[in-house]
Amino acid sequence: MSTQALTTLAQAAAAAELGVRPADVRADWSDDAGLLALRVVAPVAIPDLADVSGPADMLRWGGSVWERAASAKARILESVMTLSGATLSRVDIRISGVRVGRPVRGLALGGGTNPAREATRG
Repeated sequence: MSTQALTTLAQAAAAAELGVRPADVRADWSDDAGLLALRVVAPVAIPDLADVSGPADMLRWGGSVWERAASAKARILESVMTLSGATLSRVDIRISGVRVGRPVRGLALGGGTNPAREATRG
């Protein structure tokens, strides 16, 4: 798989997990003792704060921004490895901002569900 194809796949996987468009995601690669390490820089979708009345509302979005980023790392790693066949050592995520409103729906990669996407269904 070419580097460009792998990068596009990583952008799509990260976008799906963070509820944003793939064009909003920057992904780059580094060598980690012979394995690929993925670095993602992206915003994250959050609810309009006027729509949040308590912790239960945040749980529907997958928790806090910190919790969502932490759980997205494993799902992005699994998705990219499953779909590409590449072996990744880790995924590092830097949240670059927020997108207020409903998250962008993406394909569920790797068979997982994204609570932020699930919150918009129904």
